[in-house]
Amino acid sequence: MRVCHCLSAILLAVLCLSGGSNEDGFLMTPVLAAAPEADAAGAAPAPAPTAPAETVFTTEELDQMLAPLALYPDSLLAQVLMAATYPGDVADAVAWSKAHPDSSGDAAVRQVANEPWDPSVQSLVAFPAALVILGQDPAWVQRVGDAFLAQPDAVMDSVQRLRRQAQAAGHLESNAQQRVTVQPAAPAAAPAPAPATTSSTVVVQQPAATQTIIIEPAQPQTIYVPSYNPSVVYGTWAYPSAPPAYYPPPPGYYLGTALATGLAFGAGVAIVDSLWGDCDWGRGDIDIDVNRYNNINTNRQLNANQNNWSHNSINRDGVPYRDRANREQNSRRLAGSEQRDAFRGRDPVRTSERERASQALAQRGIEPAATSNRQARERAQAASRDLDKQPQLRERAQASAQTRQTTQANAQKREQAQANVQARQNNQANEQKREQAQASVQARQRTQAGAQQRQGTPDNPKVRQQARQQQASTQGPRNNAFAGASNPSQSRLQASRGQASHVSASRPRAERASGHTVQRPARAPSRGGGNRR
Repeated sequence: MRVCHCLSAILLAVLCLSGGSNEDGFLMTPVLAAAPEADAAGAAPAPAPTAPAETVFTTEELDQMLAPLALYPDSLLAQVLMAATYPGDVADAVAWSKAHPDSSGDAAVRQVANEPWDPSVQSLVAFPAALVILGQDPAWVQRVGDAFLAQPDAVMDSVQRLRRQAQAAGHLESNAQQRVTVQPAAPAAAPAPAPATTSSTVVVQQPAATQTIIIEPAQPQTIYVPSYNPSVVYGTWAYPSAPPAYYPPPPGYYLGTALATGLAFGAGVAIVDSLWGDCDWGRGDIDIDVNRYNNINTNRQLNANQNNWSHNSINRDGVPYRDRANREQNSRRLAGSEQRDAFRGRDPVRTSERERASQALAQRGIEPAATSNRQARERAQAASRDLDKQPQLRERAQASAQTRQTTQANAQKREQAQANVQARQNNQANEQKREQAQASVQARQRTQAGAQQRQGTPDNPKVRQQARQQQASTQGPRNNAFAGASNPSQSRLQASRGQASHVSASRPRAERASGHTVQRPARAPSRGGGNRR
C-alpha cells in the first residue's frame, strides 16, 4: 500500500523532471488516472469528508462582538464563553448580583448553588464587575454564545487576532494584575486536499497564526477584571463600518484615568475554585479542571474523565439556536411527541397562518411581537441604547411622549369639564326639585290648615257671636243713622247729655251760690283696725 504510493510519487517526479512536450501528457494522464484506481483497488474506501461548519458570523462580526472580552484572563474568558450559551441564566445572575452588591468570590458562588442556573453562570457571580458589563446588552451576550456554539475555532482565532492588535498598539503587557506570555502556536491540522482540476487556478490559503498570546492572573488566586475602550486599546480598527461596542462600567468599579488611555483594573477578587475552565487554544474548546469544579459544585459532580466542556441544552431555557447544526442536535423531540400537540392546543393550520402573518409583517418592516418576557426586555434595552446613541431619536421619542402626555392631560381636562357641567346640571335639577318639594309642602300645609279651620268652626251661635264681637271690637264706630233704633232710652240720654250742663252754666251766679248744700256721709271705720287705705 505504502509502496504503491511511493512508486506513484517517483513516477510523477520523473515525468515532471523530464520536461516532456505536450505529447508526454498523453502518458501522464493515464498514469495519474491509474494511481488512484490502484489505490482504490488495494485500500478500503476512505471515509466521507466532514461537512464544513456553518458560517453564522463573519470575521468582521466576530471581531466586533468579541472586542470587549478578548483581553480578559484566559480562565475568566472561558467561563464567560460557556455562560454566554445560556443567556437567560446570565440575565438572572446579573439581577442577583445587583441585589447582592457585597457578594463576590467563592462565597457568592456557594450562595447561588441552589439556583437552577448552569454551573458556568453560577461561577460568574464571583465577579460582579464582569456581570455589570454582561448585563448592559443581553442581545450581545446571546450572540457571543451562539458564535461560540456554531464556530468555536473562529471565536478562538478572533480572540488571538484581537490580542495581537492590542499588543501591537502597546496596550497589552504584563503588570501587577496580569501576566502576558507569548507561546508558539500549536501546529494546525493539515487542510483537506483540493480536488484535481484541469485549470491553472491556484488556491491561496490564509497562513495560520504562529504564536498564541496567553493572559493569566499575576497571582493565581486573585483575579482582576479589566475594563477598556476597544476603540482605544486595539489601535486603528480594521473595520471602520463596524466599530466595536463599548460598555463602560458604572462609577465606582474602576478608579483612575486608565480607561482613557488603556486598560483599567478594579479591586482584585480572591478565588480558589470559582474558575474551573481554561481555553484550549490548540483544539478550539475549553478544558475543565474537574477537581475545582467538584469542590465548588458539590451538588453537581463530574467524573474524572469529563474534562472537556459540553453544552447542556436543558439550561438553555428554550432560547432558539442560531445555527442549523445545534438546532438539529439540541432540539430533538421524543418519539410520538407530535401526537401530543393536539392536547396542548397546537393547531398546524393556525400555526401556518401565524407564520404567514409574521412574514407579512416582516415584509412591511414591522418587527414581530416578542415571544417571551426576556425577549421583550432585551428589545426594550436595545431601544434604550439606540435612543442614547442617537439624540434625534431621543428627542423624537421625548416629543412623542410629551405629545402623548399633553393629549392625556387635555382628555382629562375635557372629562373634568364635562363632569363639572354635569354636576352643575345635577345641582340645578336638585334645586328645582327642592323648590318644587317646598312649594308642594306649603300648599299641603295651607290645604291642611284650611281643612282644620273648616273642621274647627262648627254651626254654633255662641261662636258666631264671639266672632261678631271680635270683629266689632277691631272696627271703629260706624256712622249709622239707625244705630239707636234698638235702644231708644240710651239714644235720648246721649242726645240730652250736654243740656243739663248747659242750663247750669247759663243760670246767674247768685242762683248757683244759693243752691242746696250737699252732705256726704262720713266713711265708716274699718273693722280690722289696721291702717288700710
